[in-house]
Amino acid sequence: MPVGTQATIKGVLPKTVELELDAKIILSNTYHLYLRPGHELIRRHGGLHKFMAWPRAILTDSGGFQVFSLNSLTKISDEGVVFKSHLNGDPHLFTPKSTIDIQLALGSDICMVLDECLPYPSEHAPTVKSMKRTVRWAKEAFTHFLEAHPEQTQACFPIVQGSMYPDLRVACAQELMEIPAQGFAIGGLSVGEPRDVSLEMAKTAAAVLPHDKPRYVMGVGLPEELGEYVAQGVDMMDCVLPSRSARHGLLFTNRGKVKIKRAEFRDDPRPVDETCPCYTCRTFSRAYLRHLFLAEEIVFATLATIHNLQHYLDIMRSIRHAILLGVFPLRLQELRSNLSGELPTHT
Repeated sequence: MPVGTQATIKGVLPKTVELELDAKIILSNTYHLYLRPGHELIRRHGGLHKFMAWPRAILTDSGGFQVFSLNSLTKISDEGVVFKSHLNGDPHLFTPKSTIDIQLALGSDICMVLDECLPYPSEHAPTVKSMKRTVRWAKEAFTHFLEAHPEQTQACFPIVQGSMYPDLRVACAQELMEIPAQGFAIGGLSVGEPRDVSLEMAKTAAAVLPHDKPRYVMGVGLPEELGEYVAQGVDMMDCVLPSRSARHGLLFTNRGKVKIKRAEFRDDPRPVDETCPCYTCRTFSRAYLRHLFLAEEIVFATLATIHNLQHYLDIMRSIRHAILLGVFPLRLQELRSNLSGELPTHT
C-alpha cells in the first residue's frame, strides 16, 4: 500500500496513483489527520475519499505508532495515551474508542485499533504488560466499532504486538483471535530492530493468525523483503520507503538500487530501469533526473516517486501472478537474486 500520510502521496496526483500506477488501496494516518485539518472537518467534506479525491480503498492506521515515535513525553494508562501535538505542543488523549470514532469520521475502508508500540529493544516484563494492554484495548475498540458502526461497511483490524519475543507474539495473536475481526495486523516491526528479526516475528505471528483472513504487516519493507513476507503468509504491507527514498534520490530497480546523485550518471542516457514501464522510465534519462535532483527541482520528487511506486506495485503484481500460476517459489528466487545490492553504473 502506498502511504499517503496526510491524505496525499507526496508529490504525486491521485489520478496518477489510480490510473497510471493502478494502486488498489493506499494508507493514511489517523494521528496526522486528527491534528490537521481535523477529522470533523474531513467528515463535513464528505469523508476522506471525497476530501482527497481518491475513489479506491483507504486504510487508516490508529495513530499509535506516531504517538509513541513522535512524542517523548507520553503518559500511558489503561484508559489510553496522553500526548502532545508535534505541531504546537497541545495535549491530547487517544483512547481505544476515540481512535475508532476518528477513523469512522474519516470513512476509511479499513481502520485499525489503538495499540501500544514499544521501541526496540524492550525488556520482557514491560513487554508482557504492554502486550496485555494492547489486547484489552483491541477488545474495547472492536466492541465500540460494532456498536458505533452496525452496518459494517468498514473493516476493523486488531494489531499483534509483543516486541521481539516469539512467546508474546503467539500469545497476543491467540488472544486477538477471540475478536471476530475481518483481518489482523502485525505491528511493531519497524522500530529499529534487525530486519531478519522483523521477518521472524512476522512469520511467528502469521503462522498463528487465521489463514482465511487478511494478514497485514505494518511498515515494511525494502523491495527485496516483499517476497519474503509473502512467503510467510502475509497479504498486505505498507511502507513509506518508495516515496521517501525517491525524494532523497534513491531509486529502486530490478537489478538493485540507483543513487542518482552519483557522478557516473551525469551523462548517462539510459532510463533508471530499462525494464520498467512507468512514465519516468519511458520518458527521461538518468542524466536528466540527476540534473533535476542536484538542481533541487520539485518535479524530481514527482518523477522519482512515480518510478519507485511502480517498482513496488509491479513486484506485488508479479507475486500475485506467480501464486496464481503456482510458481511463486521460482519468483521468490528471482527476487532474491535480482533486487539486492546497487546497480552497476555502465555495462
